Amino acid sequence: MDAHLIATTTHGRYLTSPAPSGELTGLLVGFHGQAETAAIQMAHLEAIRGERSWMLVSAQALNRYYTRRGDIVAAWMTSEDREATIADNLAYVGAVVAEVQSGLGRPAALLVYAGFSQGTAMAYRSAAFGRHRCHGLIILSGDLSPDVVPHAASLPPILLGRGTEETWSTAEKARADIGHLRAAGVPVTEHVFAGGHERHPSFTDRAGRFLDGITARA
Repeated sequence: MDAHLIATTTHGRYLTSPAPSGELTGLLVGFHGQAETAAIQMAHLEAIRGERSWMLVSAQALNRYYTRRGDIVAAWMTSEDREATIADNLAYVGAVVAEVQSGLGRPAALLVYAGFSQGTAMAYRSAAFGRHRCHGLIILSGDLSPDVVPHAASLPPILLGRGTEETWSTAEKARADIGHLRAAGVPVTEHVFAGGHERHPSFTDRAGRFLDGITARA
């Protein structure tokens, strides 16, 4: 038996939320975790933004499925046909950002990617390999993708968050990731909170101030 791959067209779903008021500062683009939705990540992006003049974009993973209780959720990828799926995901994210930028009439001055759990791989890869320049990464409860490590020097400043009770993105993994990033000259700020694999309020607040720092530097 031989396995084959064939390119096809599919439709991705993404949500947007315009800046509350004033001149647009930039785009904050988010990626949800395993078995979540764009709406879940959008709620977190809204909390990070507050009244800041950032437009929000939350991309939903292409692989949708039902939970046992009938909820529709999505996942970014599995290990099967990994390289092809990564390419599909990067093309998808690039198309989303391009469409949003086109709708604005001109490119937003700043672009920040934010990922939670499985979505952190999308944030890292979009910053390293995507066709749009990224100015910051907000990484929560996820690890640095191995394929990004050799290209780490191309990454922008990073806010990396994890809980003290985290069982997935552990302190050991975080130390290794921070080591790779700082060795490549990437500015990394770590935020550790009392909690587990979650979107903790203290990290949300810190992420908002991270956006303020990016705005000030620009």
